[in-house]
Amino acid sequence: MADDRQVIAVAGVGHLGRYVCEELLASPNFDVVVLTRQESVTEILPMQSSNPDWVRNKDIKVFSTDYTISSILSILDTSLATTMISFINVADTRYITIHSAILTACQQSSKCKRLIPSEWIGNIEDYPLKPDFYATTREPFRKELKAQNAVMWTLFNVGWLADYFLPSAKTYMKPIPAEFPIDPNGWTACVRGTGDEEQSWTCARDVGRGVVELCKAKDWEQVTYVAGEWNTFNAAIRVMEAFNDRPLPRTEKSWQQIQRVLEAHADDEELSEESELAQVEEMMVMSYLACPKEKTLRQREKYFAHVQFRDLDQLLDSAEEVSFV
Repeated sequence: MADDRQVIAVAGVGHLGRYVCEELLASPNFDVVVLTRQESVTEILPMQSSNPDWVRNKDIKVFSTDYTISSILSILDTSLATTMISFINVADTRYITIHSAILTACQQSSKCKRLIPSEWIGNIEDYPLKPDFYATTREPFRKELKAQNAVMWTLFNVGWLADYFLPSAKTYMKPIPAEFPIDPNGWTACVRGTGDEEQSWTCARDVGRGVVELCKAKDWEQVTYVAGEWNTFNAAIRVMEAFNDRPLPRTEKSWQQIQRVLEAHADDEELSEESELAQVEEMMVMSYLACPKEKTLRQREKYFAHVQFRDLDQLLDSAEEVSFV
């Protein structure tokens, strides 16, 4: 690794994190190290790959960790990382345990004094406790962040990932047809609510490019937003139909149907798949995932002037021109 390049540590890479790693490596300013779980913590992070094959052909050093403070600290000081970015996404209090360890390791490290914890969602300032499981995971850790000043941090939010509009062969993002209203692979749509509720979405690679620009910035705001477009799913269906020159079969799920599921699980101690889906659907119908437009556009000028955030039409055109977005 070149001495004049800052080292960015990335934890729990996953699919969105892969885009971020690739864009960081494409920059002359950064090198990347990846933290992956040890086999002994499989139960802690069941969805995180312990050995991501794609890093083998990249200039990335991989460190195994059990996500204890001492383990993370050793990696940060060995790699001389200056910034930690987390994509570790768990829907229970394990989120707090892991991120508290990351924060403490950053505080104790020699150089790593900037942190982007795993948020990557929507309008968390107006709706900080949505979805409901964020009230017991993200919100307590946000308070930890605000209570200290040794580590600079920001909560990075993107709305929906626009890659879900693309066929799976065109993106690293894996299809989520149960959650995302439009399924380009099965060519169906399930519209929640009226379909006219405002949403925002951002292409995953554009998110990666935005993270690169933010890592170059000297100072951060506590919450950062990016968006490629603000629109509705009804409008997106029309775009998809026009682009593919065929009608998109659709079903509908009313807000009342979603409410009934939320009410049925209101007292659950464990988060079930049905409850988690209903919470995401609530976010959709109530526009909680739409990044606040005024602040997002202001930050676009402040931090992201060199990034072209593509709207849906532009993304579909890009996917036609290249083999992989």
